[in-house]
Amino acid sequence: MELQDTPEEWRVVATTTPFQGNKTSVRTDDVVMPDGTVARRDYQVHPGSVAVLALDDQDRVLLLKQYRHPVRQKLWEIPAGLLDVPGENPLHAAQRELYEEAHVKAEDWRVLTDVYTTPGGCDEAVRIFLARGLSEAEGVRYEVSDEESDMELARVPLGELVRGVLAGELHNNCLVVGVLSLAAVRAGGGGGLESLRPANAPWPARPFEA
Repeated sequence: MELQDTPEEWRVVATTTPFQGNKTSVRTDDVVMPDGTVARRDYQVHPGSVAVLALDDQDRVLLLKQYRHPVRQKLWEIPAGLLDVPGENPLHAAQRELYEEAHVKAEDWRVLTDVYTTPGGCDEAVRIFLARGLSEAEGVRYEVSDEESDMELARVPLGELVRGVLAGELHNNCLVVGVLSLAAVRAGGGGGLESLRPANAPWPARPFEA
């Protein structure tokens, strides 16, 4: 058995878009099942996202705390943002988010992991980068607004984050996946940090031009 996700697309006999938002929409598809019946599936259509696990030379992860209205909580998160431009290089988007949210730049970039956040109800794909060699970015700080105007910034040791994730104290998807992925690589899984994919590795879920 080959342990790898594979492309497949079942036939859609009807589709509508009952809601169109600023960045995302809701689509309703009538999908033909393997037994020939037709089932209706509603899901959010999402442009995709990037996230950055930025690790400094003291083995601390750069975090921000932001209010998330749907869950009515302020969550500790890693810098992240939407792929605003179709076909945008995800590395460029990740570098932009790290600059805008933390006013930080990084010298070394690797792909840590790629995930679908909620594939049962949304097509959002996220590429999580590992960024190292951190330093303060040049120029004027990006002017934030809305929820971002109330953000807190912190740098937290990786081990403390692993403990918080496993204790059920930290819940942001990208933070959880990124932290545990890095801990797994550090523990010897996958051949170490240098075995991580290059920053411009292909991403079938969101194809881009290098």
